[in-house]
Amino acid sequence: MGTKTVDEAGTTEAAEVKRDEEAVDATQTEATTEATTEEDQPGTDEVAEAAADEEAGPTGVGQGAGAVVSAALGLVSLTGSWIGTVAAARQTLVGQLQTSSTASVAKQVKAVYGDAWQTSALWGGVFALLALVVGVVVLARPAFGVPGRPQAAWIKSVAWGGVALGVIGLLLAVLKYTDVLLGLPSAG
Repeated sequence: MGTKTVDEAGTTEAAEVKRDEEAVDATQTEATTEATTEEDQPGTDEVAEAAADEEAGPTGVGQGAGAVVSAALGLVSLTGSWIGTVAAARQTLVGQLQTSSTASVAKQVKAVYGDAWQTSALWGGVFALLALVVGVVVLARPAFGVPGRPQAAWIKSVAWGGVALGVIGLLLAVLKYTDVLLGLPSAG
């Protein structure tokens, strides 16, 4: 048991030599692959410098988000908002509570519906004004940013859309508030 025969000793030594040769071949292959990879990619330092420059400078994410917010606020100013609906419903309730049943029909219509209509217009105007301000800030931002770094075209487009929606929403809010657009019917 403790002794090896000549055949067993030769087989064991041959297996060890084969393993050593495979390890040397693997090491040489890795070294060749690394050398080839470095030779195939000239300018690796340039790529790293460019990546560092991109990380150091502004990415425009804030401007893009501002443009999208501007467009969304402009859309909300046109379609109405939850807060505007709640405020209008509250004003309707206040109008119902403050008018007596003996008040004239014109006064009841004004108190119950007219004030709520104006409240809804007021909130639409607030959202339109916010859309307008945010859109203008996004469009003006490159003038105060990094020189030579242009603003992405999609950011400009979306911001201009937000400004346009803000202007339209503000115009409609003023027309609604002043009863030029869909004013109260005459009750007399």
